[in-house]
Amino acid sequence: MSKTLFDKLWDAHLVKSVDGLDVIYIDRHLIHEVTSPQAFSGIEARGISLANPSKTIATPDHNVPTKNQHLPIADPLSKFQVETLRENCKKHQVEIFDLGHPQHGIVHIIGPENGITRPGMSIVCGDSHTSTHGAFGALAFGIGTSQVEQVFASQCLLMKRPKTMRITIDGELSKGVTSKDVILHIISELTAAGGTGYFIEYAGTAIETMSMEARMTICNMSIEMGARGGMIAPDETTYTYLKDKKYAPKGALWEEAIAYWTTLKSDEEASFDREESFAAEDIQPMVTFGTNPGMGIQISQTVPETIADASFQKSLKYMDLKGGQRLEGQAIQNVFIGSCTNGRIEDLRAVAEYVKGKQKADHVKAMIVPGSKQVEMQARAEGLDKIFTDSGFELREPGCSACLGMNEDKVPANEYCVSTSNRNFEGRQGQGARTILASPIMAAAAAISGKIVDVRKFI
Repeated sequence: MSKTLFDKLWDAHLVKSVDGLDVIYIDRHLIHEVTSPQAFSGIEARGISLANPSKTIATPDHNVPTKNQHLPIADPLSKFQVETLRENCKKHQVEIFDLGHPQHGIVHIIGPENGITRPGMSIVCGDSHTSTHGAFGALAFGIGTSQVEQVFASQCLLMKRPKTMRITIDGELSKGVTSKDVILHIISELTAAGGTGYFIEYAGTAIETMSMEARMTICNMSIEMGARGGMIAPDETTYTYLKDKKYAPKGALWEEAIAYWTTLKSDEEASFDREESFAAEDIQPMVTFGTNPGMGIQISQTVPETIADASFQKSLKYMDLKGGQRLEGQAIQNVFIGSCTNGRIEDLRAVAEYVKGKQKADHVKAMIVPGSKQVEMQARAEGLDKIFTDSGFELREPGCSACLGMNEDKVPANEYCVSTSNRNFEGRQGQGARTILASPIMAAAAAISGKIVDVRKFI
């Protein structure tokens, strides 16, 4: 029987079925300081321990400061959450990549860059953007705190099997168009609820030619169209990326792994519950104008003006934008480059290439936050930090930072921020903050110009 990649991974981890629900074994459990404390308390209240502590890895990322991480955390709530994570990990023998650790960083960046994330695995985390790891041909998805407790207790999850969707992007991307633009374009076409109930596989020549970092950006934002997760079949690009990573298989085990990984692709005759396709040439640099990632337009387009829906109008009012308005030329006050979507070394290199020899606009605060300590150290080793500093950008230490208003890096109320993160909800980057999602080079161009521009005119 022909199977999709999703079918192969789901069936490989199926323990048993109970009353229409499936018990799925979890190979890797990633945790952080925000969604794990209640789960730890839950198992302790039941008098049980973790079923398999060696399958869990922890890192503090959401609530940590991105300056002076060598000093004690000043914010009381952040300090409490991080210290609680440390205590729980010590008590339950869970490995933690703490602040200052060479492998510290955002949970969805440290997994891939260390070879912890691998093809064929089932991976969960109490964070919706766990779909990032699907770029490796893994069954990866976010879970809630009660499910974190389930995995702690049993190393399994009780779930309903999702439907399958394949999104094919064929062709060659134009100059100045990135993977971030691809996924924002798809979400704008399918809407923020268009993937609800589905696990998505991305395919096509445009995907096949992407780097692993670009593929991770695509899978990362699958959740933003309501999907359960996203995935891409592993190939030579995947294997090259993983080879010699710290936690990747070595020697004979590597050869065995490759032999299995090459089977992880949808069969020729496999059928999906839904198919969608896009032409790469039709995609332009994207920007969002509203308060969900589906409210996006190509930079050459104008904000829609024919939609009378009350929530749509509420979004425009919050963003202080009007139907028929062009975003090109819109003044901005903040730029944030980072997050689990675009905080990798490839993103920082692209930004450095663009801003080298230029100066950011005086009125713009531009912050670059690497996704991990490894990314930060690599950027410094390559001299990117000097390029950023000379151009007026501030390079911070790793963390989720201004992706969400859960730490010190907030955007002031009523100010615009061009952000490389994944969500533009009301108050996401701080109370009253107005978020415009874009690619790293679009964000860099906005910082230099002091307004939203079409980066294609400057490269």
